[in-house]
Amino acid sequence: MTRLKLRWVILIIVGLVVVLILAVFVTPNIQLTSQPRPASDYAEAAQRIESMQAAQGSEYNPVCKTQFITHGKKVDRVVIFVHGYTFCPQMFASLATMFYNLGYNVLIPPLPRHGLANGLNTEQEKLTAEEMAAYSDQVMDIARGLGDHITMAGISAGGVVTAWAAQTRSDLDLAVPISPGFGFAQIPGPLTVPAMNGFLTLPNSYQWWDADLKEKVGPPNTYPRYSTHALAQILRFGLATATAARQKTPAAHSILVITNANDDAVDNTATAGVVTAWREHGARDLRTFQFDANLKLGHDLIDPARPNQRVDIVYPKLIELITNQ
Repeated sequence: MTRLKLRWVILIIVGLVVVLILAVFVTPNIQLTSQPRPASDYAEAAQRIESMQAAQGSEYNPVCKTQFITHGKKVDRVVIFVHGYTFCPQMFASLATMFYNLGYNVLIPPLPRHGLANGLNTEQEKLTAEEMAAYSDQVMDIARGLGDHITMAGISAGGVVTAWAAQTRSDLDLAVPISPGFGFAQIPGPLTVPAMNGFLTLPNSYQWWDADLKEKVGPPNTYPRYSTHALAQILRFGLATATAARQKTPAAHSILVITNANDDAVDNTATAGVVTAWREHGARDLRTFQFDANLKLGHDLIDPARPNQRVDIVYPKLIELITNQ
């Protein structure tokens, strides 16, 4: 090899190393913004919901389309439920009925790229943090016309959506992030950003939630596999929310953070860091509650169709915590 060729080989190797370091170890500057466009009244809110449902065609699982349980008019209280990654609105159906019976209007829209009948679709890999931020604004804007007091409660990825709304929306009366996905239990905290950047840099890949059951795992209204790009975008969204929490006071009137001590999917330490940041920056009313590890609850503690659930315990406690606001 000539000296000139060797120099080019060295330059290429050094360039690749620099790109790898930048891609994996440098914390990205994620700029997300909230852009409210609230509905003026119940009629406008209902029309927006109808448009949302009309756009969810035959490619959607029927139980995964936007669910709207209404008293037919604007009421005192409305609750938005936000499901988790690879799940759909059906996971909240039973709990939604309970809140409706308590006088709430209830809205459960699918997350972007979710709810499709084909569980093996490749749409989910296109999910972005920007889409989730826009979704947060969209559902909050609709809720403005459905009730005077707005509650948003979301689990896992939906918990991050809820935390973002808590940070950015002053018209949110109560934000309830449940087991929010600010980090994943399988990834040590210091490696969260490198893992996120690595997933975003490398080509997307799909992994089965259960390598043995594969597409037969879980209820038919969920996706049996996950996308590495989608997981990375959820982490991006969580990072943007956590960064905002360290910079300014959360906008929501009240925040109730709920965790599960037996959770083997998300990193409760990362959630605690966001709670600390909110407290240090003057959150107006911030409460926390943790389900005891002895209950042996699974991560998806809302969905009665999942294993290791105790909705006989979880639902009454959630109703108590949320309605006693």
